Amino acid sequence: MEKSKYTVKKNLAENVDVIKRELGFGITFDLVMRQLKIAHKDAILIFLDGFVNDQAVIYSMEALQEVPRLGVTLSSLEQLIKAQIPYFEISMADNLEAAIDQLLSGTMLLIIDGIASVTVLDVRQYITRASEEPNLERVTRGSRDGFVETALFNVNLIRRRIRDPALRFEALQVGRRSKTDVLVGYIEDIADPSIVNEVKARIGAIDRDAIPMGGKNLEEYILGTVFNPLPVTRYTERPDVATAHLFEGHVIILVDTTPFALIVPVTAWHFTQHAEEYFQNPPVGTYLRWVRTLGIFGSLIIIPLWYTLAVSPNLPSWLEFVGPKEAGRLALWLQFLLLEVGIDLIRMALIHTPDALATSLGLVGATLLGELAVSVGLFTGEAILYTAIVAICSFATPSIEFGFAIRLFRYLLFGGAVIGGWWGLGLAFLAILLVFGLTKSFGIPYLWPLVPFDGPALLRVIFRYPIPQITRRPRLTNPHDLKSAARNQKSK
Repeated sequence: MEKSKYTVKKNLAENVDVIKRELGFGITFDLVMRQLKIAHKDAILIFLDGFVNDQAVIYSMEALQEVPRLGVTLSSLEQLIKAQIPYFEISMADNLEAAIDQLLSGTMLLIIDGIASVTVLDVRQYITRASEEPNLERVTRGSRDGFVETALFNVNLIRRRIRDPALRFEALQVGRRSKTDVLVGYIEDIADPSIVNEVKARIGAIDRDAIPMGGKNLEEYILGTVFNPLPVTRYTERPDVATAHLFEGHVIILVDTTPFALIVPVTAWHFTQHAEEYFQNPPVGTYLRWVRTLGIFGSLIIIPLWYTLAVSPNLPSWLEFVGPKEAGRLALWLQFLLLEVGIDLIRMALIHTPDALATSLGLVGATLLGELAVSVGLFTGEAILYTAIVAICSFATPSIEFGFAIRLFRYLLFGGAVIGGWWGLGLAFLAILLVFGLTKSFGIPYLWPLVPFDGPALLRVIFRYPIPQITRRPRLTNPHDLKSAARNQKSK
């Protein structure tokens, strides 16, 4: 279509013809055009069925039809909108392309014959589910609300917790065809402007038709993780977690239709922490953090280390208990490999199984990989035991993305142990450390504050500090307002 045809004409029929042609009126069933008279001038309301609030549309139509019999000019139309239409979210568009984009996002268009502009009424009413506690981030105490698929509602959940005039949410659009709304959130006088600008620049550089998988697609575009399995952004479905990171100088990204926020930049330690630690007393929170971190490390090293010990000759007397008491029909390395794949298969099957059958499937899987497998001699009891311990440790990982990365690294360690014994295990471990050391999130080292070393920040990672003692924000994000308790200290 020629660009000149995008200009709003004074002739109503010409504007309507363009919209009908562009949107396939008569072919697509949900495009509604309602003709009416406003001050004896022909007018039309255009909207997509199901996107608008019916009651708001009725009120608007009643108010428009009560306009007195006066000539409607552009200046009087603006006065009419302010005085007559009982709705507050109204804007003007002098370009049909912009008006069509607004229409496709759910707004309603009002076009009046003789007026070379389109009135856009935001009477949207998206279908949405109720905010509820996320399954992956449950806590024993704390709020039970969680992000939903509507980005605006997610903004409301955050603004309810941050009543700071410096809180900013910048709206961008991604996708030539999908035009998906992406919101970049930060606190202006805390967040580093260079990080904010880098986030917006990467989002603005996306030139594709759509991001159908929402936030996950966006992550791959702006972070470019191809071969590295480590997540370099933290996902959260909890508004309180997103709020806490905003106060630390992080930037959050909300994508419409996606019920989670992306937090950048992050380090490896962000994936070892959980909101539950901050709903318990500091000593208890510290203990939970240590146990969780130990579980994550155990999920990585237990099986490769045990296998290497089990197949090593001449073990010290205090390690003689390591190893299977009875050899199975399959090689020990093959047993572990089959058990790992079997657990992943059960996990995937449970995801695709109706809730009513999930428990039964779990019992069947446990029986197949447990008593029956041992009784027929395929697997040893020790192999099943250590695989089960590793599975429990994996479930203790707060981030499912980080847990999957650890699983792949476990395969690497196990492969090194099978092929090269202790040397292979050591080389594989060094390779994993190298991957961790070279990974960055928006220029931030993944192992900070361990590498590069930052003593005070490392202590905050190791211990769950009491909140009143946290008077400075982490230097990770280079926050402008470094002292989080500066005002309280001045008042004292």
